[in-house]
Amino acid sequence: MRVIKHVGLDVHAASIAVAVVDGEGIRELGKVPHDVPTLKKLLAKIGEPEELRIVYEAGPTGFGLCRALRSWGADCVVIAPSLMPTMSGDRVKTDRRDALKLAQFSFGKLLQEVHLPEPEQEALRDLVRAREAAKKSQTQARHQLSKFLLRHAIKSKTTMTNWGAAYMAWLPTLRLNHSALQHTLEEYLAEVIHQTERVRRIEGHIEKAAPGLGEEQQAVVAALQGFKGVRFLSSISIVSEIGDMTRFSHPTALMSYVGVVPSENSSGDSVRRGAITKSGNAHLRRVVGEAAWAYARGIATPGPSIRQRRAGLSPAIVEIQERADHRLRTRFRALSAKGKHRNKVVTAVAREFLGFIWAAAVQAQVEVAQRRKAQAAA
Repeated sequence: MRVIKHVGLDVHAASIAVAVVDGEGIRELGKVPHDVPTLKKLLAKIGEPEELRIVYEAGPTGFGLCRALRSWGADCVVIAPSLMPTMSGDRVKTDRRDALKLAQFSFGKLLQEVHLPEPEQEALRDLVRAREAAKKSQTQARHQLSKFLLRHAIKSKTTMTNWGAAYMAWLPTLRLNHSALQHTLEEYLAEVIHQTERVRRIEGHIEKAAPGLGEEQQAVVAALQGFKGVRFLSSISIVSEIGDMTRFSHPTALMSYVGVVPSENSSGDSVRRGAITKSGNAHLRRVVGEAAWAYARGIATPGPSIRQRRAGLSPAIVEIQERADHRLRTRFRALSAKGKHRNKVVTAVAREFLGFIWAAAVQAQVEVAQRRKAQAAA
């Protein structure tokens, strides 16, 4: 029978603290440089790779170490730090103690494993998150320029949409009385143009990278665009963050992963529920929350753009999307009629929206699997 030895790693950019729980008890093995060959030499002294179960916390060092140890033959997993058991009286934290805790908790099966994305999915996810960072910088640059214009009462004589083509053509024509103000305007405008070009450039990279996804993921990207409020960038964001949707056995698991389920503090006959947990994927929560606003309008019939995006989808997926149209629109109106705050309403709608997203994505993946099976049989 294979002997399992539980190894805890406290991983940092420059060093890794190592501890093990095995038949000899709990042992600290010291600290080594963050170097895979050096770490393997130390782990080889404990046992064969097949005998080891190695755990470390998700963090800024990423998943490269986990992939390297798996290719070596060890059972390596990355765990969620927020779900790690803690004791209120434990006020001492060191690298050595953290490694020992990880080894002990792994032995007791008390750790929650983090999904390890494929390298292609992780690369696309980083690109999508780079666009999100660029959009934040673009918004900040626009705010700085707009507040500068407001402070100095600079307005256009004609009505135009802020940051539209006409507005952006008008800004360079401004001539201010003082050279310092003129230079300030030019610097703010240059930053707005720079960030706008940055966003467009990244979006172009995303469009080029999308065809590199697997057949199942491309089918999910197409399927999700049939929902109101979800276009290409939103769809690719959802897929890059989640990957294989079938890893969630039920839509409530996806809702919990996104952090839109209510918090609860109940005891005995007392049931107290509070705000959403926000303990999940913040990027995905933002995308789905923004998409849910599309159901605020009481338009029952989908527009021409949505009908066009649904044209190539299977009847089963379109039926899910039509049920979402009716259910989420009705839910938004009903909660709004009760006087609920609009942000609470959209959060509740977003939670149910995730259920329809899960159903459509799983259906798309099932259809791809069935198509492959039929082709193999032929």
